[in-house]
Amino acid sequence: MTADLQRHRAHARQASDVVVGEVRYAPLKSVWITSMVLAAVMGGALTISAGAMVLFVVTTAVVLLFGHSLGHHRRLIHGSYDCPQWLEYLFVYLGVLVGLAGPLGMLRQHELRDFAQRHPRCHDYLRHGSGMLRDAWWQLHCDLHLRHAPRIDIEPVIANNRFYQFLERTWMLQQLPVALLFFAWGGWGFVFWGVCARVSAGVLGHWLIGYFAHNHGALPFPLEGAAVQGRNLRFVSLLTMGESWHNNHHAFPESARLGMAPGEWDPGWWMLRLLQGAGLAWNLITPDQLKARR
Repeated sequence: MTADLQRHRAHARQASDVVVGEVRYAPLKSVWITSMVLAAVMGGALTISAGAMVLFVVTTAVVLLFGHSLGHHRRLIHGSYDCPQWLEYLFVYLGVLVGLAGPLGMLRQHELRDFAQRHPRCHDYLRHGSGMLRDAWWQLHCDLHLRHAPRIDIEPVIANNRFYQFLERTWMLQQLPVALLFFAWGGWGFVFWGVCARVSAGVLGHWLIGYFAHNHGALPFPLEGAAVQGRNLRFVSLLTMGESWHNNHHAFPESARLGMAPGEWDPGWWMLRLLQGAGLAWNLITPDQLKARR
């Protein structure tokens, strides 16, 4: 076992633990995304307006940048920078509003997938290894049940945090206060576009980028012995807040900077530099401080 895997939050008894399993329909997960998409399409078509569209664009950008990228991914999961506790809580809360999962669930999903992908073989669910339609069905409507699931050890400072435990229990319900605020502000149009369309875009976009980032794109840092290679997707770097530089991330996972070469736009990194200048972020980890994976 490599040193990277020995230090990982996930631990398995044997390599086959990330290979043998069954994909099963997940009713709650399926109903969640299906209801959001139907409400966004039908309700959004009936209530479209310039204000609702602006709300959709702004709120989607905010939760993806500050929530998913800076909160859940670069801070909570990888600890690639430090910030005040209140700011971390705000970013993680915004990450919950993306609509993917609670903070602890996101961390567990990420660690299992990352751990499995580092092995020579892993289940197709974990590496986006099926055809596009099957992968969409699996990722959006199903869960993987491994026969012997690896143990995932989350640090007590995160696992025992009462705020994160609260968000984990109520992550779907966290859309309700936002929906009430938007309804009071602009009626049903703001709810359909500011909540339903935003969640639909976040969840569907997360799957779509994940699928392409593991099957198509540039490969400047090929990883030896990995079941799947992360790939760089240049033309969606702004839409993903820099998260589409996925091959870079596979090579330097703890780096706060994902866009590394000239022209690799990384809005998440730009925002971290602004926060650093304001004294709200420090200890930003960059690739030059890390050893690339073999």
